[in-house]
Amino acid sequence: MGGVGTGAAAGRSARPLRLLPLLAAPALVAAGAWAWLALMIGDMSRIPGFSPMAMMAPQPVSGAMLWGLFVMWAVMMAAMMLPTAAPMLVAFARMQGAGKAGSWAPVAGFAGGYLAVWSGFSLGAALLQAALTDLALMSPMMMTAAAPVSGAILIAAGLYQFTPFKHACLRLCRSPMSFLMTRWREGVGGALRMGLSHGAWCLGCCWALMLALFAVGVMNTAWIVGIAAYVLLEKLVPRSLLLSRLSGAGLLGAGLWLVAGAAMG
Repeated sequence: MGGVGTGAAAGRSARPLRLLPLLAAPALVAAGAWAWLALMIGDMSRIPGFSPMAMMAPQPVSGAMLWGLFVMWAVMMAAMMLPTAAPMLVAFARMQGAGKAGSWAPVAGFAGGYLAVWSGFSLGAALLQAALTDLALMSPMMMTAAAPVSGAILIAAGLYQFTPFKHACLRLCRSPMSFLMTRWREGVGGALRMGLSHGAWCLGCCWALMLALFAVGVMNTAWIVGIAAYVLLEKLVPRSLLLSRLSGAGLLGAGLWLVAGAAMG
């Protein structure tokens, strides 16, 4: 913890412009992810391992297609989640001390650890999408799950918004200084471990919201932007608990409506 006091003192005296070089790498990764995501949404044949025929009709998911699904989810998670980590990254960069030699490397390490956690989630999401596609429960073209599955996912996501674990994870994501003061580690390796830790708490906060993409469209631009904006709001607005409950009620209602519609159909 001794490094925290020194870093914090340097951070307090740092001008905002001096933080920009430290945050350049995460910002470029996020911008590149959004650009690549836009290209994939505009032309799904750009997804590695995918072909127009693969998206026209259900068929067994090959190894190449599974790799493509993983890349697609990993790019999407980097685009959606890295900007929401900006308050934490800024606080971490300030503690590192803007202008200190080599201070950019720990910031990059922290961001790398954070993205590694979401890459792990991306692998799980890709495997789930492959399984649903193999079972003909997901449209390869529209990238949406069948109504009963979509409804069940939305119900689960809505219920999760009310759980104590969700709220505990959200509190830690909303308190950068508290997180950094209690989990500080020196060096690039320490920053990587801190990024992994923060990523794990962030995953605990947001995984259910990300799975909601199966119901609204994995490559639905409006929902991708909307969910990313909502996650950022949850981390920033004063009454985030109320916001979580309202969104949970909305997801729960939408899920029940889909399930009821599928049952009557």
